[in-house]
Amino acid sequence: MRELTYFVACSVDGYIAQIDGSHNGFSPDAKYFASLSADFPETFPSQFRQVMGIHAENKWFDVVLMGRKTYEVGLKDGITNPYSHMKQYVFSRSMLSSPDENVELVSENAVELVTSLKNEIGKGIWLCGGADLATTLFAHKLIDRLILKVNPFLMGSGIPLFSGVIGQTALELVNSNIYENGVVLLDYRVISQ
Repeated sequence: MRELTYFVACSVDGYIAQIDGSHNGFSPDAKYFASLSADFPETFPSQFRQVMGIHAENKWFDVVLMGRKTYEVGLKDGITNPYSHMKQYVFSRSMLSSPDENVELVSENAVELVTSLKNEIGKGIWLCGGADLATTLFAHKLIDRLILKVNPFLMGSGIPLFSGVIGQTALELVNSNIYENGVVLLDYRVISQ
C-alpha cells in the first residue's frame, strides 16, 4: 500500500499560506532550495526544475494531490501543468473542467479516489496543499505521514495546516533536519488517530 504524505511548508504558528493564498514570509534562500531539491526533487514545480537544473528522478512520490486554491497559485501565472513529472489531481467542487489534459479534476468521491490510489503499486502520494482536502483525508485516516518545512516566522493569520477540526493524534518523529536559514524539516509518521 502506498503512503500518502502531507508535505508542506508552514509558519511556526501553523499557517501554510497567507489569507490571499500568497507565500510571503517563506524562505526564498537558494542554498536551502538546493539542499531541499537534492532530498525531494519531485516537489519542485516543472518550471523551477528546469531553471534550477533539477534532473533527478522522483525519489518519494509519483502522484501529487492539490486543492483548488493550491493549484490556482500557479494557474494565475498561466501554469496549467505544474508537476509534469507526476500524475496530478486537483480537487475542486467549483471548477467545471481542468485547464490542462495532464491534470485530472476531481469534483466528487475524493476519499474513494485517494483510497484507490493508495492501493495501486507505485511510489508515494504527495498532498502538496489544500487545508480543506487535508482535513477530509485526515478524518478518513488516509494521511500516513506529515513532513513539515517549518519556516522561522509567525504569520499571525492565514490558511492553516488543516481547515477544520481534527482529532488529537499521536505522531512519531522519524527524521528531522535544520537548514542554515532556520527552516526545520520535521518528518512525522501518523501512529494513532
